[in-house]
Amino acid sequence: MKITDAKVFVTSPGRNFVTLKIYTEDGITGLGDCTVNGRELAVKSYLEDHLIPCLIGRDARDIEDIWQYCYRGAYWRRGPIGMAAIGAIDVALWDIKGKALGVPVYQLLGGRSRAGVTVYGHASGLDKAEAMDAVAQYKEDGYKAIRVQSGIPGLESTYGVGRGRWFYEPADRTLPPENKWSTRKYMNYVPELFEAARELVGPDIELLHDVHHRLTPQEAAEVGKRLEPYSLFWLEDAIPAENQEGLRMIRQHTTTPLAIGEVFNTIYDCQTIITEQLIDYIRMTVSHSGGLTHLRKVAALAELYHVRTGCHGPTDISPVAMSACLHFGLWVPNFGIQEFMLHGEETNEVFGWEYSFEDGMVNPPEKPGLGVEYDEKLAEKHPYVRAYLPVNRREDGGMWNW
Repeated sequence: MKITDAKVFVTSPGRNFVTLKIYTEDGITGLGDCTVNGRELAVKSYLEDHLIPCLIGRDARDIEDIWQYCYRGAYWRRGPIGMAAIGAIDVALWDIKGKALGVPVYQLLGGRSRAGVTVYGHASGLDKAEAMDAVAQYKEDGYKAIRVQSGIPGLESTYGVGRGRWFYEPADRTLPPENKWSTRKYMNYVPELFEAARELVGPDIELLHDVHHRLTPQEAAEVGKRLEPYSLFWLEDAIPAENQEGLRMIRQHTTTPLAIGEVFNTIYDCQTIITEQLIDYIRMTVSHSGGLTHLRKVAALAELYHVRTGCHGPTDISPVAMSACLHFGLWVPNFGIQEFMLHGEETNEVFGWEYSFEDGMVNPPEKPGLGVEYDEKLAEKHPYVRAYLPVNRREDGGMWNW
């Protein structure tokens, strides 16, 4: 089953996506997602200029060998662009193998470990009242886990507050928008937000929160301690991921579970924090961490140290990658939860994917492979438009982490 061609498509049905399609001599094709939000054309170039020429003529069934070739064969390796490109190739090959054998990808991984993939929804609002309305709606709709984000009194904008009831899309099609940030205003407000949320949903609904890398370890330890009465499922990205030693300080002061890793690309990024049990959930996702082949290895390491998965799943992960995450989550033994952000109608039409949601869980399609098909003609109606994620400044004007 030799690879005969591979093409990269950049389209914007509501937001930008980068999709890889691999073709074989048998007529079977496979899809992979390599969207890196705000750096889409860089991934396209790496695939077209460097990796795709090396794929032609190789056996599409040799997934592990192709992964090793793309990773070890590049002296300049790792990083978000390179690993996203490898991830797209890898997922497309799993898609091809599933179609060739007539089974969904999760069956190739080892079959089901659970009835469905528990997901969390994103409840947000410009203020506490609006956020609580969103929380109540997610609970009514059957979600068993809800991430809660809210505008902060005294700040014009902040991370996680969506544009409408269901959709959160931070990228902007002009120059990067600038947000303002105050650590003290945030720290004073967030316990109040979760007191209201816990009172609203009761003890059985899981609550999550994303700090988005905005605190120092000492500040994060204080926030985690103040949130303990509300029994969060996790506190996500409490500090920047670069200085991982800071997680040790947080661990010493709070029992609130910690999740981190959506910006990680390889197993080496999370090796220490997993083996030293400094986190509870690893947030690496299929498309940004070298595909299913590599993420399986991360999960196996994590399982040894009581760390569970919590794959990143924002709107800049296309239905191709989301489907791969669901197949992975259905199989992986140390599953924790799956982030699940709804795509717009235009996106779902281009990617032609379907999923089932019941009792707080999502299942991927039962079709062979990933169960996603890419409509090239329809995608042409949505050309790429340059877009940027926001940047963040403190109230005094100094740059800070977005």
